[in-house]
This record gives sequence, structure tokens and C-alpha cells, in this order.
Amino acid sequence: MSFSLFGIGGVLLRVLVFPLLGLLPGDARVRRTRARRVVSRSFRWFVEFMFRSGVLTYEVEGAERLGRPGQMVIANHPSLIDVVVLIAFIRDANCVVKQSLWDNPCMHGPIHACGYISNSGSLDMLDEAAAALQAGETLIVFPEGTRTTPGQAPQFHRGAAAIALRGAQLVTPVVISVSPTTLTKAEPWYSIPSRRFHFRLRVGQDIDPRQFSALGPAPVASRKLNDHLHQHFMKELAEDERSAT
Repeated sequence: MSFSLFGIGGVLLRVLVFPLLGLLPGDARVRRTRARRVVSRSFRWFVEFMFRSGVLTYEVEGAERLGRPGQMVIANHPSLIDVVVLIAFIRDANCVVKQSLWDNPCMHGPIHACGYISNSGSLDMLDEAAAALQAGETLIVFPEGTRTTPGQAPQFHRGAAAIALRGAQLVTPVVISVSPTTLTKAEPWYSIPSRRFHFRLRVGQDIDPRQFSALGPAPVASRKLNDHLHQHFMKELAEDERSAT
């Protein structure tokens, strides 16, 4: 039911809501901001639907510190709905999304209207993401590039660190845990857990990327920032695992 609602909602946004929003006055930036807020509110309703229908329980710690100008939100990626929950709590967020989602009939409308950035892996993508941060946008990035395989440690690509060094005012790590694991890379979307799963999102302390820029040339600074972020997530996820047992 949740997947059906999500798919139908995405199509309705594309064929009905966004065309109507396009008739309202405002330049491209105003229309994009308006679309992002509609998507954020829609995702918030969707999360509440899943909660009230008994699909999941959730807790979000530190959501009030998300959505600041020039903020790069870096999160691990254990499940399919990570970006949905993050955007639900950030009213005007940009996001680096997988290239394959641009052709998804349910996601094409929101992605296009909101001006999200395609994770093509090109230098143009890095420049576009850095420019968004320099313009004062909040940018969500998953350094793994895809969902974590259960039982394996997350592997961070340095592209996220490179973007942060080029344009972010601050970097905010967000640790996501899902128990029991569901909607992972190793499971089909229709594989339903035996009980309601608990989704936990914790906003960490801000990191100033400028302290890493001073450590050497861009490749060195990028590697050091990436290592710092990876160690932070490994430590936090290990603590989550210990508390769960």
C-alpha cells in the first residue's frame, strides 16, 4: 500500500500539481523553491502515513539543525527511504540523486521540478553541486553513492568531500539506522520484515571544511576529510549496533 501510494503520488505531482504551480508568478528560482517545499511536505505526509498504518516507527534527533544556508548534509544509506525521510524534514533541500531515477516515471516529475542534481560522476556534477552550496542551498549527499550492503561497512567515495571543500559553509553528518534491516540493496522491495521497523535519524555536530582545506592541496584535503567522515560514521554505527544488542 505504501509503495502504491508513493508511486501514485509521484505521478500526480508530475501531471497535476507541478503544472499548476508553474502557473503561479515567480522566476525559475522561486518555482524551484516552491516545488521543493511541496515535495518536502508530501514526503512528510508519506512518513506519517507509514507510521500511522503500522509500517514503521521513527525518531529524528536534531532536525532543527537541518536546512541552513550552504549546509552540506552527508548521510549513510542503509535503506531505500533514507532520502524520503531526510527531505521530509528539510523544507528547501537540493539533493544529488542517482542517474537512473531521472527515467523513473514516479520520480521524474519531482526530480525535474526541484532541480535536483544527477549523480553522473562527472566533473560537471561536482561543479554544479558546489555552485548550489555557494548559492546558499542545503545539499543532501550520500557518499556511498548507493545503499549499503547489510553486514558490510559503508564505503565513502571522495566526491562528497571534494564538493564540501569547494562550496560548503558547513558539513553536517547524519547517521541513519534501520532495525530490522529492510529495503536494503540485498533485498527486493517487496520483502516485508516480520515486524515494524524502526527508522532512526541522528544529526551530528557540524564540521568546518575550511580546517581540512588548510591541510594541503585539494586531493590531500579531500582524502583527509573523507577519512574523517568515514571514521565518524563507523564509530556512530558501531555504537548503534551495540545499543541494539
